[in-house]
Amino acid sequence: MRVVELTDIAQPGAGLFYHLTDAQLRSRQEPEKGIFIAEGPKVVNTALDAGYEPVSLLMRRRFTENEQGLAIIRRCGEAPVYTADDELLAGLTGFKLQRSWVLCAMRRPAPRQIGPVLERAHRVAVLEGINEPSNVGAIFRSAAALGADAILLTPTCCDPLHRRAVRVCMGAVFTVPWAWTGDDAGFSLLRGHGFSTVGMALREPCLALDDPALQAAQKLAVYLGTEDTGLSERTVSQCDYIVRIPMAPGIDSLNVAAAAAVAFWQLRYRK
Repeated sequence: MRVVELTDIAQPGAGLFYHLTDAQLRSRQEPEKGIFIAEGPKVVNTALDAGYEPVSLLMRRRFTENEQGLAIIRRCGEAPVYTADDELLAGLTGFKLQRSWVLCAMRRPAPRQIGPVLERAHRVAVLEGINEPSNVGAIFRSAAALGADAILLTPTCCDPLHRRAVRVCMGAVFTVPWAWTGDDAGFSLLRGHGFSTVGMALREPCLALDDPALQAAQKLAVYLGTEDTGLSERTVSQCDYIVRIPMAPGIDSLNVAAAAAVAFWQLRYRK
């Protein structure tokens, strides 16, 4: 165990955590060389359980000396542990480490290919252009809880390993398989794997979410769009079904993360 006492936010080694700018960096050419930040003990442990490689830790001082913190430190092997007074840590990260108390910089894995992600899946979510980290994180959490087997993301989506997305999903991004699509939003590969495609959109004609035709499908891919404009016309035109959630009078839609949760539950795979 190597605990490093910080006396300055510019101290070598602490730069990964400086206002968390590096947590949002990723290289499409060499993504495995990037870094992301896992925040909080549950999320850090979930990432470690999934085999993610720790680079360094930032931890409130008192947790470097108690069993809860030491257990995480031991799991991280030779990764250095940076600590300091709470005020300096807040100046370094841009927020107060309270209930979180630990941040772990981790190495990004090589991206998954779509084919292996789909091999055993029956219910898949496809996120098109959703760029709010909290929404992406909430969708991953609902997917893990409500039976979605995998998530695909178009190139314009928010990074699922964005610090806020990772925190909101409580580590589900490490347990739900996911992959980036190409420019065709995954349609060709999904159809090649036998999936029917469902677009969640406020369009007519459409099916209700509880339509028997959807319940009977063995493999469904549910497309979800942005908060402001929804799915693109190109995506809507390619979907096998357009579906909407029945609403109370005067209400036309839900937040995309809430709509995803409703859809995952209603369309869950029944063996």
